[in-house]
Amino acid sequence: MRTTRLLADRNRRDVQNPQDTQLQQRDPQNPPDTQNPPDTQNPPDTQNPRDTQIKQRDPQNPQDAHDTTIARDRWQNPRSPRDTRDPFFDNAKFLLIVLVALGHSWEQIIEGTHALQAVHTVVYAFHMPAFILLCGYFSQRFTGRPDQVRRLIEGVLIPYLLFETAYSATYSAVRGEPFALTPTEPTYLCWFLIALFLWRLSTPLWRAVRHPVPIAVLVSLAAGLTTMGYDLALPRVLMFLPWFVLGLRLRPEHFALLRTRLARRCAVVAFACAAMGAYLLIPAPDEHWLSMDAGYTDLDVSWPRYLAVRIAIFAVSAVLVAAFLACVPRRRTLFTALGAATMYPYLLHGLLIRAGEAAGLYPFLKDLGAAGQILLTLGVITTVFLLSTPPVRKLFRPLVEPRLPRTAIPPDDRSR
Repeated sequence: MRTTRLLADRNRRDVQNPQDTQLQQRDPQNPPDTQNPPDTQNPPDTQNPRDTQIKQRDPQNPQDAHDTTIARDRWQNPRSPRDTRDPFFDNAKFLLIVLVALGHSWEQIIEGTHALQAVHTVVYAFHMPAFILLCGYFSQRFTGRPDQVRRLIEGVLIPYLLFETAYSATYSAVRGEPFALTPTEPTYLCWFLIALFLWRLSTPLWRAVRHPVPIAVLVSLAAGLTTMGYDLALPRVLMFLPWFVLGLRLRPEHFALLRTRLARRCAVVAFACAAMGAYLLIPAPDEHWLSMDAGYTDLDVSWPRYLAVRIAIFAVSAVLVAAFLACVPRRRTLFTALGAATMYPYLLHGLLIRAGEAAGLYPFLKDLGAAGQILLTLGVITTVFLLSTPPVRKLFRPLVEPRLPRTAIPPDDRSR
């Protein structure tokens, strides 16, 4: 009798215990950890508030993939000092802007300097492709929403118009040229701003087609077979286009492939081979091959040779871009924080170069030989550091990061 009562009580508890009831409803053929997976398709507000910040991010988005890790760390350790920015990308951007400024400065004294010309050629083979690739990588979230377009206008288009005016006035003052404001024909380094504006606007287009990178390569090669003018820097917009589109397609795991000791060793070999090749090719190749602003007729070559050289340049640049990224530090450095403000040194260093030209600085440095080249290099690196500092950014923020007037924003979007 006692045994019968115990069995009856156990059966009654099994039915009444809600936890046991849930266990009884599970499929005994499936392991417990494969059942009831977290619903990643529901809106974040239907999920656990603790996990909202982590679950609502897109693991395929490069910045989200990094931010997800940071968000998880911050939930587990609220006092964690880690920043949401990946130091690797800020380091890469700062190093690239240093190379951009060095390239522009070396051009003032490069004539007749065999070794410096070789270094200049190697830098130009990868520094703009790498910079444009990163711009594409961080444009993956762009879908053309009104708020995104407004930020694009504020951060790219308005600074382009302001600095196009400034560079036109500077050229007029330094070189005695008549002042002419031609927004459709970018002056000096302003071409990159109008190019970035057009590239980013085209982002939804490349997301809508299959095989976007091969298509962009074909567009780039075809652009060199035409005789287009320089309106809106269109030759560079189209010829550098594949790097931007490639950046749109990259994912964090692609960059992870370069975070190995073997990749860094291969990078050293690649740069050594490129330097030797550039040294042996001097005085060729024509700088317009790498600046991507001339077609085959301007370069005075046949179209088959033009296509062959361009394809070879794509291959060499791809190797050097990968080599550069393999050498970029992964941890926070002295200049990591400065990599978040590369637009300031980019837009301002050209004005200082023209000021040096007006002061007669470059003939003096060139007469010093190798010492002058070293002095110029150290001076440019120091200048880029200074142009990236908070005081300079605060001073020039109205020009580099202007804001649209409130009256220019639709009333419904002003609070967003």
